[in-house]
Amino acid sequence: MRLFDKHDHFNLANIITFTNIACGVSAIYFIVKGDFFTAIILAWIAGGLDIADGKVARKYNLSTEFGVQLDSFGDFLSFVVMPSFLLFYALEKSSTTQEIIIGIIFIFYIISGLRRLIDFNLKSEAGGVAKFFDGVPTPLGAILLWILYLIYSYGLIDNTYIISAFVIAIAYSLNSNIKIPHP
Repeated sequence: MRLFDKHDHFNLANIITFTNIACGVSAIYFIVKGDFFTAIILAWIAGGLDIADGKVARKYNLSTEFGVQLDSFGDFLSFVVMPSFLLFYALEKSSTTQEIIIGIIFIFYIISGLRRLIDFNLKSEAGGVAKFFDGVPTPLGAILLWILYLIYSYGLIDNTYIISAFVIAIAYSLNSNIKIPHP
């Protein structure tokens, strides 16, 4: 059966990853439309799919270099770009200058996430799972951005520059030497 053929790019594990990517793209659409609730639901579905694709790949011996690269692309879209869009669009910006500054901060976050994923791919093997992540994994980075979104949305911290400083700290932590246990 093709779904369990390791060499088929549309095997079950990769289909799950493609669905993760579809959720990330759809979430960005809803963010731009201002429907953050739907975007967040899609983000959590993407997170569940990200966990499932790896488990399915290992259980059914579907891990390949293609799958590793595809998974990182899904992570980049769903856990780096999409949560950056969510928080950027949620923040109130009082001037064009402020919008540019905050935009540059989120570009820094996106580049940091991309760097982390490329580094991870260069160090990993298809089917291999390390005991610890070096630096904050991008799905955890996405959760931290989501928490910042909630903190800002509920008015716990309403200063966009303070929120942006946290974004810089999270971006830095993606490529740090912090050891995070692999689930």
